Amino acid sequence: MMEQFLKGVGFRTNRPVFEPGEEIEVYVTGYEGDAAVARVGDTVLRIPDAPRDALDKRVRLRVEEFDDNDHDGQASLLEVVGDQTF
Repeated sequence: MMEQFLKGVGFRTNRPVFEPGEEIEVYVTGYEGDAAVARVGDTVLRIPDAPRDALDKRVRLRVEEFDDNDHDGQASLLEVVGDQTF
């Protein structure tokens, strides 16, 4: 009976993995040098082509490179989806 109740239930990870070419929506959470950064849990995506005013905005990205071991990657900005985090 419990198996039916829990069927399809999963847990999110704090270290998601992304595939090159995958498109996702995230918030820009900061900057490292000139590159904007989006953090998804403990995973970090750097967005070198994001504008300086992208902080705290929701953006759509295309993952360009991703290292499964370090949970670190680079993405390209496709568009700014929202201009506020709340």
